Amino acid sequence: MRALLNIDFTRDFVADDGTLTCGKPAQEIEYQVTNLTKKFYEKGDYVVFAVDLHEKGERHHPESKLFPPHNIRDTEGRKLYGSLQALYDMIQDNENVLYLDKTRYSAFAGTQLEQKLRERNINEVHLVGVCTDICVLHTAIDAYNKGFKVVIYKDAVASFNAAGHEWSMQHFTSTLGATVI
Repeated sequence: MRALLNIDFTRDFVADDGTLTCGKPAQEIEYQVTNLTKKFYEKGDYVVFAVDLHEKGERHHPESKLFPPHNIRDTEGRKLYGSLQALYDMIQDNENVLYLDKTRYSAFAGTQLEQKLRERNINEVHLVGVCTDICVLHTAIDAYNKGFKVVIYKDAVASFNAAGHEWSMQHFTSTLGATVI
C-alpha cells in the first residue's frame, strides 16, 4: 500500500509574494504536484497534505531564528497554492485524504502521520512539494528511519536553494535508497 505526502505546497512557499517563497522553481512544478495528487486520489491511495503551521508572534520556535514568519495560522499564506487548493477543496471530505498540521520540518515529527499510515498498512510513501532540502528531505529521512519505502518525484519537488536541491536529490538515492522518478 502507498500514500502520497504532499509537503508544504502553500502560498507562503510558492507564490511570488510568499514570505519564504521558492518562487519560480516551485511555481513550475504546480501542474505536476496537482496532477500526481489527483492521480493518487483517483486510485484510492491515501493522500496527505502535510502543511507547516506557525503561530503569530511565535518567538521560541527554533525556526523563528532561521526564517521570517511564514505559514501563520489563518493567513492567506498558509493556503495551498493555486490549482492544488482547488483540488483539495473538492476532495477534502474523503476518508483517504488527510490535512496534517506540522510544526517541524518532518511531517512525522510530533504528528500522527506514522500511526495513520500504519493503520492503513501503508509501507511506501511518495513525496512531492517544497522545500526539497528542508521539509521534503527531513520527511524522507524520517520515513526511511521508520522503515517506509521512499519515492521522490524529481519534477514535483523544488527549493529556493539550487545547491541544496541538487544535494538532496543525490542524497535521496545514495543514502536513503529512495527511488527518484
